[in-house]
Amino acid sequence: MDGFTVFHLARELDARLSGARVDKIAQPERDEIIMTLRCPGENVNLLISANPACFRAHITAIKKSNPLEPPALCMLMRKHLVGGRLTGVKQLFSDRVMEFRFEHTDELGDRLPKSVILEMMGKHSNIIFINGDGRILESSRHVNELISSYREVLPGLKYMPPPPHGKLDFDHLDNASLSEALNGKSGTFAKLLQQSISGMSLPLAREVACRVCGSEDASVSDAGAFSGAVVKAIDEMLTCPSPRLTLDSSDDPLELLPFEYKSRSGMPQRLYPSLSEAADEFYRLRDINERLGQISASLNRVIKANIERTQKKLTLQREAYDSASKLEEYRIKGEMLLANPHLVRKGQKKVLLPNYYDESASLMEVELDEKLDANANAQKYFRQYKKAQTARKLAGTQIEASSNELEYLGSLETLLGLCSDEAALFEIREEMIRAGYVKDTTSRSRKKALSPAKPLEYTSPDGVKILVGRNNTQNDALTFSAQPNEIWLHAKNIPGSHVIIKAENPSDETLLYAASLAAAYSGASASGTVEVAWTRRRYVKKPSGARPGFVIYTHETCFPVKPAEIRR
Repeated sequence: MDGFTVFHLARELDARLSGARVDKIAQPERDEIIMTLRCPGENVNLLISANPACFRAHITAIKKSNPLEPPALCMLMRKHLVGGRLTGVKQLFSDRVMEFRFEHTDELGDRLPKSVILEMMGKHSNIIFINGDGRILESSRHVNELISSYREVLPGLKYMPPPPHGKLDFDHLDNASLSEALNGKSGTFAKLLQQSISGMSLPLAREVACRVCGSEDASVSDAGAFSGAVVKAIDEMLTCPSPRLTLDSSDDPLELLPFEYKSRSGMPQRLYPSLSEAADEFYRLRDINERLGQISASLNRVIKANIERTQKKLTLQREAYDSASKLEEYRIKGEMLLANPHLVRKGQKKVLLPNYYDESASLMEVELDEKLDANANAQKYFRQYKKAQTARKLAGTQIEASSNELEYLGSLETLLGLCSDEAALFEIREEMIRAGYVKDTTSRSRKKALSPAKPLEYTSPDGVKILVGRNNTQNDALTFSAQPNEIWLHAKNIPGSHVIIKAENPSDETLLYAASLAAAYSGASASGTVEVAWTRRRYVKKPSGARPGFVIYTHETCFPVKPAEIRR
């Protein structure tokens, strides 16, 4: 969102919205205003955001919920602007500052001008509402003398522009002034342009360098010699808008561009009819990705904490199991005492008795309670035997339960790492809520708004449909809704997705492709080869009471396969 992008946005919004009537004003966030404007034949929502991480202004189709109590800025803007008209939008100071001018009729019928100024300056971004004489009515962020020694932004004070940048205005650039600013300067051309021209981000300066010098990283000995070419390039950028997003290998947006960047010609791009639509899509997808990342990271922390807890518990249970291994020794000592009471005298702390269970009948040392006779000591050993027997049985049950829980948590961790959209992530969270790992804080309306996630669908080289589960709940539904003779696949002994080939007798090519998908959607997807098991669905069973996603299978065939390369 550099000065050039703001220039194109301001010009586009001015052409589209000038004369529109203000119907509604909302403030869903502390630093965000949404105005509903009545244009000829339609209502549009204008988003004005001073969020430090994504400041911008554009028409939006995204709907947001509002707080129960509107903030002071929202209430004042409603009072002064609702029913009025937007008379113009312009960029100020050739920088990341936009002014939205309004005209409102008061009770006496007088037309009063008002302005909303959006300053897009990182952590200092602000929405400032001013009246006709330039005095501040309210702002999204108050700035007092303790925060800024240059200017204060407080209700009642005169609005003062941001400090001057001392650079040339790009929208009034001429050859003579630019040549004077660049003459005799040497170094990286893009850096020199960024230091000399207002509103120019480094990526944009590198684009100008690419157009003028043929390389984004070009260095020059006298930058002034290129001033004419720079003026021409900037004029093209200002007069030839062509809104677009550059995309990464997963078709996710990387950059919002108001016009064609020659330096990005080799990258996948998506064109839009307006810069507002491009910006709306860019920030919508970025917000989704950030939200998914935050939720995913939160769930991942819960999973890792529970894995660590279960591993510690399992270690203690195994120690308890091992300590109970002396149970046979307790039984033998008790029987030896009963068989040799004549060798035990009251008051002894230990005695050597022949061990009849040893072929050589060697002597075994038996510890005694000197207060008890042989029979009482024997009964004490039998009680210890019973106690150790019970403890060993309980420890064995606990070890099995903890091992199963570790396996389940491993499957959650793997499938969470493979998750790529909100619906699938929400289902994993719901599963963790049912399992007791996470508290349910999601509103009912949010649950209703999210449609159920669907299995991933692929087509084999010879046209056969292949379905891949995306979480444990979906794995169960996918597997047990398949036909009995359809083919089921899973990475062997590794957490991952269930895969179904929608055919009873697939070709070897289809089977290999489905196996590569099972390997890719598993905890071993980064390995060179993964062993995958396949069998017919009718040989896959779910034990009674088993956790989601857990199955047992028979009649399987296993073979190593290389994980498929997939986009997530």
